[in-house]
Amino acid sequence: IGIFDSIERIAYDMGVRYSSKKPNDKIAVIAIDDSSIANIGRWPWPRDKHAQMHRLLKEGGAKIIGQTAFFIEPQIDPGLKHIHELIEFYSNSNLSADLPGSTKTLRNLEKDLNTLGKQLMQAELDLNTDQVLAQSIEDSRNIVLAMHFTIGTPIGKPDTKLPDYIQKNLLTDIHNNPTSNPLGAYPLPAINTLYPIESIGPYASGIGALNAYPDSDGGIRSEPLVINYYDEFYPSMSLLLAAQSLNLSTQDIRINLGEGIQLGNLKIRTDPYLQMNTFFYHSGSDKKAFQVDSFYDVLQGKIPASKYKDKIVLIGATATGIGDSMVTPIDASMAPVLTLAHSVSSILNEDFFIEPEWTAQARLGAAAAIALYLIILLPRLKAGVSSILSLILLSSLLATHFVLMTEHGTWLQLMMPATLLVAGHLLLTTKRYLLTEQGKLQLDAESAESNRMLGLSLQGQGQLDMAFEKFRKLPVNKEALELLYNLALDFERKRQFNKALSIYRYMADRDAKFRDIKQRMTRAQAMEETVILSNTSSPGGTLLLDTGGVEKPMLGRYEVDKELGKGAMGAVYLGKDPKISRVVAIKTMALSQEFEGDELEDVKNRFFREAETAGRLSHPNIVTIYDAGEEHDLAYIAMEFLKGDDMVKYGKPDSLLPITRTLSIMCRAAEALDYAHKQNVVHRDIKPANLMYDPDTDTLKITDFGIARITDSSKTKTGMVLGTPSYMSPEQLAGKRVDGRSDLFSLGVMLFQMVTGKLPFQGDSMATLMYKIANEEHPAPESIRPGLPRCIGIIINRALTKDRDKRYQTGAQMAADIRKCGQIIVQNKKNKA
Repeated sequence: IGIFDSIERIAYDMGVRYSSKKPNDKIAVIAIDDSSIANIGRWPWPRDKHAQMHRLLKEGGAKIIGQTAFFIEPQIDPGLKHIHELIEFYSNSNLSADLPGSTKTLRNLEKDLNTLGKQLMQAELDLNTDQVLAQSIEDSRNIVLAMHFTIGTPIGKPDTKLPDYIQKNLLTDIHNNPTSNPLGAYPLPAINTLYPIESIGPYASGIGALNAYPDSDGGIRSEPLVINYYDEFYPSMSLLLAAQSLNLSTQDIRINLGEGIQLGNLKIRTDPYLQMNTFFYHSGSDKKAFQVDSFYDVLQGKIPASKYKDKIVLIGATATGIGDSMVTPIDASMAPVLTLAHSVSSILNEDFFIEPEWTAQARLGAAAAIALYLIILLPRLKAGVSSILSLILLSSLLATHFVLMTEHGTWLQLMMPATLLVAGHLLLTTKRYLLTEQGKLQLDAESAESNRMLGLSLQGQGQLDMAFEKFRKLPVNKEALELLYNLALDFERKRQFNKALSIYRYMADRDAKFRDIKQRMTRAQAMEETVILSNTSSPGGTLLLDTGGVEKPMLGRYEVDKELGKGAMGAVYLGKDPKISRVVAIKTMALSQEFEGDELEDVKNRFFREAETAGRLSHPNIVTIYDAGEEHDLAYIAMEFLKGDDMVKYGKPDSLLPITRTLSIMCRAAEALDYAHKQNVVHRDIKPANLMYDPDTDTLKITDFGIARITDSSKTKTGMVLGTPSYMSPEQLAGKRVDGRSDLFSLGVMLFQMVTGKLPFQGDSMATLMYKIANEEHPAPESIRPGLPRCIGIIINRALTKDRDKRYQTGAQMAADIRKCGQIIVQNKKNKA
């Protein structure tokens, strides 16, 4: 069921992306963006800034203002306490009493003291930003504030009743029609709430629930329009904003349980739990779905407040590091204030997606029809006809799904029968092939003539081991021995003397006097240990290149030229494909020299898994794999030959790259990892040594997916601790199952080192290092390198979070933040210039 639900969500998201509707032009967003943070100061701001914005919007004629910031705690200025103490001292002292006497000096003194008292009172008012904010909300009379509910099923009763200024937002017009709500469905229940403080909340025109309720995959596709708090119904912020924009109060909101909500004559269709399937509007090439202006620009008058006349204005954060972004069908990182804008527009335009009451019956009916087709009709059809008919049925299901969504705003879940059709067709046709076509091929291949021809063909293709298997099935005669003799000569030419020796021994057991096989057996045995592997320089598997006039060795179709160095899994050579003159790097491993038995098979599988995994990755910042194979006990992988060096030297204090260059490299690395993770590949060993960089061409390549793992759900299991400890994530150290977020942690460690010249976690021993990574916070990068831009610290802090659910979830998110940070740095330099 989980697989079907995932497919349904993917199809739903595609339907949303291909649907086109115009957003409500009465909605505007004022964003607390990076520019505002840079100019006004770090978040949270003094609340008089919000008050100033409220006054500007009131003067500009905004109809409704939605304030998404949570004012759940008092904001006390440090100087306010001292002002209170001065006022108390002044009030309790004789200074505030009338001074006796009538001399001019006494009268002047009395006047100065009165002035002092008034200034203290004014200072108290100016520093009490909560009071300033409350006054602006009261004066505006059109501001809707946010409160947050903790979703969960209550067990008992609440500790205390909610304040009157919260309860005045209660929805009271509740209707429960058993026909439309046969299961007695209620809105999402809540067990706790955080609401605006008493000094601010009573002055708001309304207070609505600002709650995100993601699906199991973390995506936001619907919004709960009503929250059930101990049998009291409270509206969402989007519902309250829509109602007040229509000049309606909470008494005008009608709740039809199990069916939907009515605002005056506007009907909102929901699921039985009063959740609306939000329509997410696309941004055009030259225009965003909603106008988004910078808070700072509006505050400074760069954007006139009159622009927002008669509009619904939503104020909220979009800056890096403030609040959690949301995954929606059209954006993997959408700020909550923008999600709210889409919800309000969906309500006012009636653009929400409707799931018909009969969707369950239609889904089961379609699945039953597909099952009958697979069981009764498909086995009786020919392969070509069945494929055409299955394709027509699949196209019909997909077309119905997308037409209903894009043209009628109706979500009919048809991916389960579509998946059933594809899987059933593949299984049945595969079974038919195995029982018929494959059987015929096998009978033909077993004949002597077929084995001879097939063996010769394989030999011509260079697949000598498979050719040997076919020749061994031939009757032993002179013709067969000639074939085996020529095959052994081919193994000698490839310097696979051990395999040539095996063939000579096989021939000798049948005809020991055939041609010169005795001499060739002696020569092959002598050359087996002296030509293939060097016993003097590197017993572990260095290919001997200088053998006294013998031609340079071949690995598959590649000529080996020279040794480039030693890698983690063996030697690396410079080679060439003579057919196309391509220069390659060849990575080798002498498997039989290092391992044996089951361990040999395990390591061999791991080595070729590197080729399989990295070979299906095609990205400009990931090294390209061309070929893989095994020759004379050497497993090899042919890959792109890279110029430049690894990034180890750029992590040292005296050779750090410029910050903007470092951010550019890290951004490309994050994008490459995002691509690999989408292909279900986790690198597991991100470190400077595995990132090759050529400063002359500004080229970056990620190498060595040798310990990568394919993370398909059908293959996952708890893994071993692999990788370089200094760059490993806490979950990798603990031996837990890791995903792409582990690579992003390692990339965060690299970013820390590349901008500071030091590793964030260091220890005298392996145990100390592992403990620090798992339990201790990293030092602030600016403490090591003063003056480091603030946004870099924010990115590092999020990347190195111990809890991977709070870490960057995708490389694309991290790359986007790094790109923003680079833009901020460049812009700041321009401003200073």
